[in-house]
Amino acid sequence: MKLIVNSMLATAFFVVLTASFLSFAQQQSLDKVAVIVDQGVILESEIEALVSSVKRNAIANNQTLPSDRALRTQAIERLVTGNLQTQMAERMGIQISDTQLDQAIAGIAQNNNMNMEQFRDVIARDGILFDVYREDIRKELILSEVRRANVRRRIYITPQEIENLVKLIDEQGANQAEYNLGHILIGFPPQPTDDDVARAKETADKVIELLNNGSDFTKIAIASSSGAKALDGGDLGWMNINAMPTLFAEVVEGKTENELIGPFRSGAGFHILKVKELRGVEVVKVEEVNARHILIKPSVILSEDNAKKMLVEFRQDIIDGKANFEDLAKAHSADPGSALRGGELGWNDPEIYVPAFKNALRDLEDDEIGEPFRSVHGWHLVQMIGKRVDDATDRVKEDKAYQLIFNRKFAEETEAWLREMRDTAFIEVIDEETPTTAGN
Repeated sequence: MKLIVNSMLATAFFVVLTASFLSFAQQQSLDKVAVIVDQGVILESEIEALVSSVKRNAIANNQTLPSDRALRTQAIERLVTGNLQTQMAERMGIQISDTQLDQAIAGIAQNNNMNMEQFRDVIARDGILFDVYREDIRKELILSEVRRANVRRRIYITPQEIENLVKLIDEQGANQAEYNLGHILIGFPPQPTDDDVARAKETADKVIELLNNGSDFTKIAIASSSGAKALDGGDLGWMNINAMPTLFAEVVEGKTENELIGPFRSGAGFHILKVKELRGVEVVKVEEVNARHILIKPSVILSEDNAKKMLVEFRQDIIDGKANFEDLAKAHSADPGSALRGGELGWNDPEIYVPAFKNALRDLEDDEIGEPFRSVHGWHLVQMIGKRVDDATDRVKEDKAYQLIFNRKFAEETEAWLREMRDTAFIEVIDEETPTTAGN
């Protein structure tokens, strides 16, 4: 059964497949250190497990693969990067609690329209122990947190950048194109010589010639690419043009489906892109509500029952005309922000509220005062002022512009951060055929 996971854990199932092979490999009587990575090591069984899982995925997706030697090289690179991040996580003291882990796994199950019992059955049918699966997910969450912590602080977005992008979005109109891209990077060293650049360019030219003559993009990406997604066949997924690395956006705009682009040069090497698919984007409208509320918080002095009773009496007094909602909110509400406005919360998407509050709003008609209810914040009395369907285009544009800029910068800075970490690390590949040493 093929599963689709959420964006944050898009690689989790790939890691899980690795785990099943690793579990088998660990049962073997012989194993050896294949790579030394700073203070850590990569075992031969880990490399074999990853190569095996790539082959299994290729068979499932009817993909062709390059030689075992090329697969092994790419597998080592991925494991080295992961090992360095794991070591950094240990130094930073990053941990994922069992509660956080359970919530993440429950989210994966929900996104696949399963309850936990069904989800565990699927994992078992794949031949994977659930405890092994849990630890693989924990590791993926830890690595995500390491990347977030180290890359996020390298990103700064100015109001002017957002404003400029919003203007660009307006110019492009509502139907902005999104591209499903394939990527091949023919890399060269951080400080390349002219010969290094010439060799990389020659290789890139040969690659584009093969692709133009009908060679399989995925196979060549796995065999030849130095990019982060090489083992995934160079698949970058769907990207809005404004979320791409700037260099990509400059060459992709206006290109058609299945078109090849490149080679073009960056500081990392020569890039080749393929536009695998195209699609448009839609304008979003939201239903907003305006409500007012009175919040009473229970305390050591005020019991739960008495807090609810207060609101029951307030509600009846308002209905009977003995009191005014706004005046009661100003005098009694424990929500200081809205109390000054007579309890009014303003026009908002109800999704921003906690579940109990959102559910209470959903059932109210205009001017109706609901029964008192409990949320995580305390006891509430709510009156619906009005509902509307709002064209949130301007607000959504700003939010979208920020997220697009952030995603682009995060992708660029993640690549730079990983390269810096890789370039400064001591890495020794203990290969009986072609031993090499890299790093400092």
